Amino acid sequence: MIRLDRIVLREIRLPLREPFRISSGEMRERRILLLELFDAAGAHAWAECVVDDAPNYSSETIDTAWPTIVRWLAPRLLGASVAHTDVHALLERDVRGHNMAKAALEMGCWNLAALEAGLPLARLLGGTRTEIATGISLGIQRDIHTLVAKATESLAAGYQKVKIKIAPGRDVEWVAAVRHAVGDDAHLMADANNAYTLADADRLAQLDALHLMMIEQPLAHDDLVRHAELQRRLRTPLCLDESITSLERAQDMHTLRAGRIVNIKPGRVGGFAQSVAIHDFCEEHGIPVWCGGMLESGIGRAYNVALASLPNFTLPGDLSPSARYWTQDVVTPEWTMDAHGMVRVPLDAPGLGVAVDDARIRALTVRTEELRA
Repeated sequence: MIRLDRIVLREIRLPLREPFRISSGEMRERRILLLELFDAAGAHAWAECVVDDAPNYSSETIDTAWPTIVRWLAPRLLGASVAHTDVHALLERDVRGHNMAKAALEMGCWNLAALEAGLPLARLLGGTRTEIATGISLGIQRDIHTLVAKATESLAAGYQKVKIKIAPGRDVEWVAAVRHAVGDDAHLMADANNAYTLADADRLAQLDALHLMMIEQPLAHDDLVRHAELQRRLRTPLCLDESITSLERAQDMHTLRAGRIVNIKPGRVGGFAQSVAIHDFCEEHGIPVWCGGMLESGIGRAYNVALASLPNFTLPGDLSPSARYWTQDVVTPEWTMDAHGMVRVPLDAPGLGVAVDDARIRALTVRTEELRA
C-alpha cells in the first residue's frame, strides 16, 4: 500500500536543442511540471506531468494542472493508504477530465510501488521486452529539402521509423519527396495533429500511394465517426492519438472501425491503469499499439519506456534519445539508443532505472509548492 505524506510540485524550464514545430505552433523551451512523491515508509519517487503550456494538444496546461493537483487531486492521496492499482479510480471519482494531472500522481504511485517491491517499473507493469524499437518525430520543417535531409539522416542514424508532421499545404508533396529519397522499404508515417477535416479526404487519399505505416490523427480530437468514414476511404491505416482518452474510447474506435492502430500516451489516458487496459484490449483484438511522446524530460521518458516494454507495443515508439531534444537532460545516464535504433529497458535497478539529477532540477526550477498530509 502507498501512503503519501508529502508531495512537492516543481516547474522547470528546459530549453530545446532546436525549435519543434507542429500544425498548431512552435516550441523553443519546454515548461515541465515535475512531482516529488514521498511515502510515509521513506520511499521517494519523481514523476512528470506531460501537459503543454498552451491548450493545443489537450485542454490541459501546466497552469491548469498545477491548481487541479493542489486543490482536488493531491488531497485524496495525502495521508490515505491506497494500492497503486487503485489510484486511478480514486482520482477519477467526481473529477471529470484532467487526465494528465491524474496520470502524474498515479504513475508516481506505481513508481513508489516498484521501489518498495524492489522491482524495475517495467516488470511491475508486466513488461516482457528488454529493448524497444525507436522512431523519430520530425516537426514541420522550413522547406522540403530540410525535411528530406533530416529524414535521411535519421534513418542513417538507426531510427526504425520516421514520423513526419504534416499540415495543409505541407503534406503530400513533402512526404512524397521523403519517400523518393529514402526508398520504399523505409518506415514512414504522417502525423496531422487534427489539422484536417473530412473535406480533405481526397487530398489525404493521395498519401495511399506512398506506402505509409499509418496516418496519425488527421481529424478532430473528439471525432470518431468522421475518422471511421475517412478510414473507409483510405488504404493506409489510421492511427488514433488524441481521440483515445480511455479504454472506452478505444473500444468505440474498434466498434466503429475508426482506426487500425492506437498510439498510447499514458499521460493522455490518465496513467498506467488505463494504458495497460487499452494495451490488453488492443492485443485481444489484433490492434497494434505504440508509445508516443510528449517532449518529456528523461523522467517522463523512463515511464514511457517501462510501458512500451509490454508485449503488444509492436511498432516503434517515439522514444528518442535525450540528445535529440535537450543539450542536457535531468537524468543520468541520459537516454540513448544503439546503432539499430533500440532503446534498452533498464532492468538492473528498482523503479525508473535512471537517477534524477537533483542539482540540475533545482537550477532549472522557477516555482515550487509543497503539500503535506
